[in-house]
Amino acid sequence: MKRTHYYYLFKLQFLGYRLHGWQRQPNLKTVESLLKKTFKFILQDKKFKILGSSRTDAMVSANDAAFELFLYDSPIAGFDEFIDLLNLNLPPDIKATGIQEVDETFNIIQHPKIKEYLYLFSFGQKNHPFCAPLMANFQRNLDIESMKEAAKLFQGTHNFKNYCSGATEKTRFERKVITSEIIENTIYKANFFPEESFVFHVHGSGFLRYQIRLMMGTLIQIGLGDLCLEDIRESLLPANDMVMKNIAPASGLILNKVEFE
Repeated sequence: MKRTHYYYLFKLQFLGYRLHGWQRQPNLKTVESLLKKTFKFILQDKKFKILGSSRTDAMVSANDAAFELFLYDSPIAGFDEFIDLLNLNLPPDIKATGIQEVDETFNIIQHPKIKEYLYLFSFGQKNHPFCAPLMANFQRNLDIESMKEAAKLFQGTHNFKNYCSGATEKTRFERKVITSEIIENTIYKANFFPEESFVFHVHGSGFLRYQIRLMMGTLIQIGLGDLCLEDIRESLLPANDMVMKNIAPASGLILNKVEFE
């Protein structure tokens, strides 16, 4: 007898500070493993599988991530009740925020999407320890105006092979960055945050492994005076082999939004 399949797109938030990224790994707490454990409990004997829209690194957080649930034999009866049940059983650092039914033609990995990342950071005086899960802190003086100018150089279509880790022969290095800017942080606030903090705002359709953290690490080198604007321009040329190695800490990075076209 042919099984009946049902397809659902979920949105969720998570604090990545204690988690080892999205992908399931033996003996480690990951977003995928905790979701699967929770679904197995609330769905009981129903067959299912989940697939994330993308992987995140250890300690990276998300305000608006997505995954697809494949459910066999019987559909979800009520969306609001199911979300409530899911959140009741998920750990406190993961929250489901929405659900919608999709059809079998929807592929969460291949479907066109736009991602918005924010990298929160401050510099100078050491932050309150409560900031650590969400904001990177660089305890040196940075030339923030030079960093703002440098961030704009990443905007547009460029070859990012020098801003990538774990590339293969099939890796496509040319990527389009819609927005790349450093702005004052008015997005995330807390009474223990420093009076002044900043956001590296990056918006695009797809990013390479560690690309944004390598971009941020390079901007820190600009702020310290270790690199200049011309270094970034040259690093984006296809023939240039100036591999960037300064990876910014993961805890400042937030997947702020995923939009499906």
